[in-house]
Amino acid sequence: MSTNHALALNPAASFSLPAIGNLDAYISAVNRLPLLSAERETELGRKLRDQGDLDAARELILSHLRLVVSTARQYLGYGLAHADLIQEGNVGLMKAVKRFDPERGVRLVSFALHWIKAEIHEYILRNWRMVKVATTKAQRKLFFNLRSQKQELEKSASAQLTPDEVQTIAERLKVREADVLEMDMRLSGHELPLEPGGTEDEDSFAPIAYLAAPGADPEQQLQAREQDWLENEGLLQALDQLDPRSQRIIRARWLSDEGADSLTLHDLAAEFGVSAERIRQIEVKALLRLRQLLAHYA
Repeated sequence: MSTNHALALNPAASFSLPAIGNLDAYISAVNRLPLLSAERETELGRKLRDQGDLDAARELILSHLRLVVSTARQYLGYGLAHADLIQEGNVGLMKAVKRFDPERGVRLVSFALHWIKAEIHEYILRNWRMVKVATTKAQRKLFFNLRSQKQELEKSASAQLTPDEVQTIAERLKVREADVLEMDMRLSGHELPLEPGGTEDEDSFAPIAYLAAPGADPEQQLQAREQDWLENEGLLQALDQLDPRSQRIIRARWLSDEGADSLTLHDLAAEFGVSAERIRQIEVKALLRLRQLLAHYA
């Protein structure tokens, strides 16, 4: 029986990786794995969701390993091993496949990219510096964007920014100059050894002796990442399911851009030509619907 005929009888046979001895061989093998059609992806997603079919999960994961490789390659500038970045990205891919719902009308490649990048970002932030350089979502975004902007300005990772460069980056990223300066200081800071340096001086001790590790529990980290997703991607998806008028009211009342004033009930009443009480009723109903949708995503 020919190989092509065998694969036609057993499509899953094409989704397997041989024994691989090095990274180049792995990447080459991954890039040879076939892509899934939208119909096959939906079929596999339903099997996994409804039947817990692990073979379906395996095929979904293997067909998207090339996405992890290409995404991880974008983060080589942080001095971390490509193989380690790929490994972390694969963890994100598996989490995405586990949560994938084919009925939402979103291809797995788009859904998985968020989870792959999230895992890689967390790995970089854990390992690029011993001390965290970014703790909030806004700081993490600034961390990665600032390094990119500095490279465009042909500055080294440790060079100090000039006032003009600080102003330019702040305008590009739409953040305060003080935030850029603070993050640049963190990026340019010196490393401290975490472990003792071997000295016998009883009065000297390394950070390992006094630095705690709050939130190091994996379950807490996962919950924090899922909460972060709910507050951003999940909220946007939930908003998309509201009617246009409800979306406008919620965005104007609760999701105004930083520094912009939210609109009052009377402002929106004048805009839509109804009473302020009617706007309030729509707002209450829309908020209730958002809570229901976000609870479903959670």
